[in-house]
Amino acid sequence: MKKISRLLTITACGAALGAPLQALPSLAPISGFSPAHSAERSSLSSTTASPEDLCKKGENLYNAQKYTEAVNCFLPAAEKGHAAAQNWLGLCYEYGKGVPKNTAEAVHWYRRAAEQGYALAQYNLGRCYEFGKGVAKDAEEAVKWYRKAAEQGYARAQCYLGFCYDTGKGVSQNAAEAVKWYRLAAEQGYAPAQYSLGVCYAKGEGVPKNATEAVKYCRLAAEQGLAPAQFNLGLCYYDGEGVPKNTAEAVRWYRRAAEQGDADAQDSLGALYYNGEGVPKNATEAVKYFRLAAEQGLDSAQYNLGVCYANGEGVSQNATEAVKYFRLAAEQGYALAQYNLGVHYYNGDGVKRNRQKAKELFRKAADQGFEPAKEILREYF
Repeated sequence: MKKISRLLTITACGAALGAPLQALPSLAPISGFSPAHSAERSSLSSTTASPEDLCKKGENLYNAQKYTEAVNCFLPAAEKGHAAAQNWLGLCYEYGKGVPKNTAEAVHWYRRAAEQGYALAQYNLGRCYEFGKGVAKDAEEAVKWYRKAAEQGYARAQCYLGFCYDTGKGVSQNAAEAVKWYRLAAEQGYAPAQYSLGVCYAKGEGVPKNATEAVKYCRLAAEQGLAPAQFNLGLCYYDGEGVPKNTAEAVRWYRRAAEQGDADAQDSLGALYYNGEGVPKNATEAVKYFRLAAEQGLDSAQYNLGVCYANGEGVSQNATEAVKYFRLAAEQGYALAQYNLGVHYYNGDGVKRNRQKAKELFRKAADQGFEPAKEILREYF
């Protein structure tokens, strides 16, 4: 029986600026754990100190990871109606810092502070409604509280509200409104909003399409260390979108994002090493980055790693391992992987020969418009 040839081409992400980035949910460093009510009480007496002093003391203790002592300061201040202390106490309950984790109790304290007009608590209460933490999920209620905080100028809430308008979550989709709120947050230097505004300029959603403006806002976020912005800025340099094409700059920004674990950047950096673009050709380095991204489940990286195993580039040639990674990508609907896995089944290379399975895989790739798969179906089936 005539064998079918594999189509082994290394791929990388090729569309500049992806989806808007939703703002990060937490408000304070979340690490470590202290058993509830086990540490000594703060030396600051709750009977003599003002709620303001208690809250400041609690904040310092929280930042020092002395969570139980912090709670012992926040609680009396919160009970006296101090909004910031109520918000901090909600945070402690939400994440189990100094008290047993209790999201319903977190909502209770966030609400008490939010109803006093405290913006951080309004934002936190909105988060709880959006993600169903301690309360039933309710996108419209989330928008309500995000808006209250956003109208007070709180950047995270502005970004979240922009995201809601961008996606139509809890509110009618409105790209112009999304841009409005992203811009307000971006002007305060909030990196996720800067990146999301860049996406809007790149796609021409809510604003006229403008690659230069897209790069401008993407760069602002990238320089603050936001990994998706760093990756997309690298992509702009690679494609020459909004900036002159500069592969060395693409490598620099891909690397910065890859070092933070961004799978798209790892995959793209691997492709540059594989092809010797902007860096000396190095298949071993290519495999290193493909593997990092593949382990995060990125389909294109799984496919690329399969190619390396199939060709014996950067790793020992191993058809069984090639099949393994082609299968992982194919199961996610990646057409090139479906095609190559079909070839392996048809030829019995690294897997037991199965002509019917091969046909099914070629059909899946063909249904996505992949022309080589259509040709194989016409010629062999």
